[in-house]
Amino acid sequence: MVQKWGIRKVRAALLFITIMAVLAGCSSGTAGKDSEAASAAGGTQVKKIIVGTGTQFPNVCFIDDKGNLTGYDVELIREIDKRLPEYEFEFSTMDFKNLLLSLETKKIDLIAHQMEVNEERQAKFLFNDEAYNIFPNKVVVSEKNDTVHSIDDLKGKKLIVGATSNAAVLAEKWNAAHGNAIDIVYSGAGEDTITQIKTGRVDATISTPFAIDYQNKAVDAQLKTVGDALSNSKVYFILNKDEQELKTKIDEALKSIKKDGTLAKLSTEWLGADYTVEE
Repeated sequence: MVQKWGIRKVRAALLFITIMAVLAGCSSGTAGKDSEAASAAGGTQVKKIIVGTGTQFPNVCFIDDKGNLTGYDVELIREIDKRLPEYEFEFSTMDFKNLLLSLETKKIDLIAHQMEVNEERQAKFLFNDEAYNIFPNKVVVSEKNDTVHSIDDLKGKKLIVGATSNAAVLAEKWNAAHGNAIDIVYSGAGEDTITQIKTGRVDATISTPFAIDYQNKAVDAQLKTVGDALSNSKVYFILNKDEQELKTKIDEALKSIKKDGTLAKLSTEWLGADYTVEE
């Protein structure tokens, strides 16, 4: 009887020790994970930022041959994400024409799509201070076209531009000052623009040298830029008016990215030249 009671006491003691060890292990593991999470977030909660971008802008924001979203603006956002641990940046892709409305209705927090400043946008939204690209907008025609050498040669001809794009703004301003001499046609997808120029349904568009270089290589667009630049546009990120803190953080990250040469490297890699400084 005594022997049995002793065995029971030993078993109970061993069970108690085992349970305490398991509990201690669980407690230690949880504390470790909590500590790592707090450390990774810098002791603060990580805020998710939804970045609106497109998939139709060659070299800037597009789907590559492996089905991945990439390009200059996309990779720049990813670099900013690395340098701002208090934020997590997530992409939401959509048609260009829907970006501003999505920002206004707060479906997204930020637009990364080579956005330029104009009065209408400034009235509604917040631009960051640090430009991350400066590019020339030029008239684009078929390689076979030997009659159009500048925008002046488009009088009486058709010019196709994306609705709400800065190219559209440039064309409309030129038209307003020249008696609406150009027939402006509005379109969405880039490939439709190429087809219409190739088939002669329209005569020209407005774009950047790096976008045209990409289209010529990727889809044999057979296009060329002509004449002087219509504008040398500085581009920025667009946010809602109440995102002042995020704007400040993005500008700080951009200054760092510029200073260490990463921005120039990204521009050269994706756009073919360093478009981050004024000529």
